[in-house]
Amino acid sequence: MPDIGEKAPNFTLPDGTGSEVTLSDLKGQPVVLYFYPKDDTSGCTKQAIGFTEAEAEFEAAGAKVLGVSKDTVAKHAKFAAKHGLSVTLLSDAEGDVCETYGVWQEKQMYGKTYFGIVRTTFLIDGDGVIRQVWPKVKVPGHVEAVLEAVKAL
Repeated sequence: MPDIGEKAPNFTLPDGTGSEVTLSDLKGQPVVLYFYPKDDTSGCTKQAIGFTEAEAEFEAAGAKVLGVSKDTVAKHAKFAAKHGLSVTLLSDAEGDVCETYGVWQEKQMYGKTYFGIVRTTFLIDGDGVIRQVWPKVKVPGHVEAVLEAVKAL
């Protein structure tokens, strides 16, 4: 997992419309990069709705919010339409970006061990440097904490 103070690894991924988003193209503005396990699950839905509801505040602070999961472009489009989401959701179907950012990890649920995305958020400044990392995110209060950190940049 990249550390605070390191350059954020660059990537290009498709969004829910199939358009490509490249991290380095967003240089000059802060980026909130959040990784989440799966579209349309309760925690992931609450988190995406939270970021959508606060999107105007993030924009006012000059920040772009990007959500990343291994779901397909089509699933992202369906998820966004179903819940009225406006934040940009990126498809890392191959999992390369999840691996690069260290969020593809061994997890346990109900006594079973498996690999999956650990909910993690990175705050990247306008120079492309990681300024804050929230590992193993708990959804309640998270969007507010991230917004506060963006405003403090």
